[in-house]
Amino acid sequence: MKQGIKDTQFKFPGQVDFYRGKVRDVYIFEQSIAVVATDRISAFDVVLPKAIPYKGQVLNQIAYHFLSSTATLVPNWVTASPDPNVTIGKRCVPFKVEMVIRGYLAGHAWREYRDGKRSLCGVALPEGLKENDPLPEPIITPTTKADQGHDEDISREDILAGGLVAEEDYLVLEKYTRTLFEKGTEMAREKGLILVDTKYEFGRYGDEILLIDEIHTPDSSRYFYREGYAERQEQGLPQKQLSKEFVRQWLIENGFQGKPGQSIPEMKPDIIESISSRYIELYEHITGKTFVPANGSDMEERIRRSILENI
Repeated sequence: MKQGIKDTQFKFPGQVDFYRGKVRDVYIFEQSIAVVATDRISAFDVVLPKAIPYKGQVLNQIAYHFLSSTATLVPNWVTASPDPNVTIGKRCVPFKVEMVIRGYLAGHAWREYRDGKRSLCGVALPEGLKENDPLPEPIITPTTKADQGHDEDISREDILAGGLVAEEDYLVLEKYTRTLFEKGTEMAREKGLILVDTKYEFGRYGDEILLIDEIHTPDSSRYFYREGYAERQEQGLPQKQLSKEFVRQWLIENGFQGKPGQSIPEMKPDIIESISSRYIELYEHITGKTFVPANGSDMEERIRRSILENI
């Protein structure tokens, strides 16, 4: 199996800044950005030590697929994707919150509910729900957007009271979030999937609010397989997931949840290959397209040239 792209370190004419996120390298210009989806992988807000071959290509191409499919509903930042690992678009000023929306009681929301909480980000939850049950209606549970460390749950009221987002802008973020989730749910249903929860990020470009970052990828979203969902739920069985949750579960089983004093388990070649294969499976199931591996002979030069020729 080929080596993954752990990071990039380019210098471009006109480049004014650079930002390295958990999985993306962002090259910043006056009016635009070039985002390289590397093969780094994170879980529990920690970047794991080994890269996962093809993961960056999978995430970039899934995100581009959905950004293209929703552009007429919600304006977004993308202007081009000239390489399997690269997306180029408008340089926006991000809002300081992430808009998480949930249609089912899973993941973090379930863990909070299981521990006795009946309100999440100021949204009341009914009694009597089981893990992975559908919620009465989709709920928005925002988080703060942390540059480092963990994002934190925050309520709509606290966002407005703290001045993180102006009320008129927040109403737009809520509207766009629900519109995207509805479209994502519809597209998932067509592929035999359930879009369980996801997150969206937004930014301002001049006077316009745009959707930024990725959408509906397995890094930002959780999917269940629709076939057998009701039966598994009725029998109290775990749901079959199409998400990054399998990576989190592997870490949990090996004693790591990102807490102080815990060590990341060794990522042996078979684990790396297994995760890579699962990401390719995710791509093909979510998009309905056959995965075509990018040319791996000189990945960094291929990526550098694609940015240089399109920025």
